[in-house]
Amino acid sequence: MLGTVLGVSAAAAVAGPAAGLLGYRQVKRASLARRLHITAPGGIDEAGFVRIGGLDQYVSIRGEDRRNPVVLELHGGPGASNLVFAPRTRAWEKHFTIVRWDMRGAAKTFGRGGPAGQGEMSLRRLQSDALELTEHLRARLGVGKVLLVANSFGTFVGLRLARGNPELFSGYVGTDQNIVAGGRDLPSYRALCERLRESGKRKELAAATAMGPDASAWSAEQWSQYAKLVVTSDPLTYDTMKTVVVRSLWFSPLHTLRELRTYFKGMSFSEQLGPEAMGIDEWAEGTAFQIPFFLFQGDRDVLTPPEPARRFFDDVTAPVKDFALIRDASHFASFRHPDQFLDLMLTKVRPVVTGQPIAA
Repeated sequence: MLGTVLGVSAAAAVAGPAAGLLGYRQVKRASLARRLHITAPGGIDEAGFVRIGGLDQYVSIRGEDRRNPVVLELHGGPGASNLVFAPRTRAWEKHFTIVRWDMRGAAKTFGRGGPAGQGEMSLRRLQSDALELTEHLRARLGVGKVLLVANSFGTFVGLRLARGNPELFSGYVGTDQNIVAGGRDLPSYRALCERLRESGKRKELAAATAMGPDASAWSAEQWSQYAKLVVTSDPLTYDTMKTVVVRSLWFSPLHTLRELRTYFKGMSFSEQLGPEAMGIDEWAEGTAFQIPFFLFQGDRDVLTPPEPARRFFDDVTAPVKDFALIRDASHFASFRHPDQFLDLMLTKVRPVVTGQPIAA
């Protein structure tokens, strides 16, 4: 969804950066690399390709204590690896073992096989890959269950995994949670049109109007265009894109310039998944979950607003459930305010999935 927006914001810098900017990037990356060092004797820092679904897919496992709960992140985009946020979320690794996986079509996995080597691109295939990776993690890390943390586009896959596989997952945490209700999320569309109307952006308003409110009827190009209009029409979202997402990409110590170019190509390639996702009706697929269920949403998110997520949450039945807002946050809420997200994970989620209170 956000590949076009990222491309507009950062592609020029990646394609032809000035010498001074490259020098500063090198210094900053070295500093961030030092921050990422894990020296705890019980820690883990592994990264490489794992054979999943017939493809070599990139998996990173990081944490300071192997006894901590294992978190499997499902990234957004589609095609937008969360690995670039590792320096921002370094504190999470004290309390959780964080598994970051570049899905087929994304980042390092896309770079490994190229467009022709990604195999089937569908939500069903991503779901199957996630289950295979989960079994790999259970064996590799010696755990019975893992905790699902899905953000943005990853929540489409996350909800399906959480509904159908309670024997594998200790809980579900959705953030930037998508609730599209079969493409009928009209309030978000109307809010976009109102922002464009108020700001006098006639050309953009005409594009949104021509698209129509039924997201299930959009093409991949229209889906991407809608995301661009939403992001650029909202000051907080646009600021987050520039100061959090683009900066994390540009200064990532885990990605070369060549890999950043590949990152953008992978996002554009993965946009083909968009129309399939827009047809999902979350209520029709089921509101009953047999595992603890948590939604943590940005209070000012206009791309995946908190109101539809709250309506779905209210209808969910689960052994334990909780809903919370991340303050002063747009989309990418957990990465704009990683401290707030960690506090929610420690106070609401970790005690439930471990059966233990927070250590003093």
